[in-house]
Amino acid sequence: MPIDPILERALAAGAFPPLDGSLETLVAARKAAREFALAHPSSIRVRAADDRDIPGRDGAVGVRVYWPAEDGPGRLPLVVFYHGGGFARCDLETHDPVARAICAEVGAVVVSVDYRLAPEHPHPAAVHDAFDALVWAHEHAGELGADPDRVAVAGDSAGGNLAAVVAQLARDAGGPPLKFQLLWYPATTFDLSLPSVAENADGPLLSLASMELYATYYFGGGEAGPSGFPATIAPANGNVEGLPPAYIATAQYDPIRDDGTIYAKLLADAGIPVELHNAETLAHGYVSYAGAVPAAGKAFIRSLAALKAAL
Repeated sequence: MPIDPILERALAAGAFPPLDGSLETLVAARKAAREFALAHPSSIRVRAADDRDIPGRDGAVGVRVYWPAEDGPGRLPLVVFYHGGGFARCDLETHDPVARAICAEVGAVVVSVDYRLAPEHPHPAAVHDAFDALVWAHEHAGELGADPDRVAVAGDSAGGNLAAVVAQLARDAGGPPLKFQLLWYPATTFDLSLPSVAENADGPLLSLASMELYATYYFGGGEAGPSGFPATIAPANGNVEGLPPAYIATAQYDPIRDDGTIYAKLLADAGIPVELHNAETLAHGYVSYAGAVPAAGKAFIRSLAALKAAL
């Protein structure tokens, strides 16, 4: 099936200049994305959104806490959300609409994490911030009006990678206990030889060239080979036994489509309940266009329904 024409037009309209490898261009791209987000605020209503600095092992970690407009009976479920952006761009503002949608559709308290970005802060800085924020959210669930026994992680792209990584770290540490992981087109292997990479090397929003650049920013790139990366970089190389159930969303026109498929199979082979949904007309980054592209909105709502049912 061809790529959704509405998404194609939306991606073209919101395209930013490509990165050239310099920090100056990257900083400019971050600024442009943030300004675009602030100029196009989400209309999704929540009761409150509160920015905080919370303690982390390496210093303060920024988070934004969202509460749904309508209170449910008792304490609410809690979702810790990690934004995408190649570990190097995007922030709380660019993914504010996604966090608000999770909050409103699931009826959950959402903690969106402003983890440190590469290349200024390479791996494992983002992992440290991601896990420390999860621990903080669980420990403070009561004061947030959330249930510490109904916690999930969610993330898109690089954020999907971090969600998968912290799920493994939480299991290994004996907590926080997680009920679910929602992974939108997660990076799980960093294997650039996969068929989906070749098929979509010039894909919209994410290309082979940008993947190589983000890998260099995040962990120095290199020729370790997929099996040589630690699980905190490539969660597909980690032990998946005992992980929480998962919903993994992929997109046909996405170079990391196969990453999600591979991780879903690993989970299923380990007996972990997992639902894999491939959006056949969509591309990488589609959740950020859910409000403007009907096909993206449908796929997004489907994934949030799975998250709500799990919590």
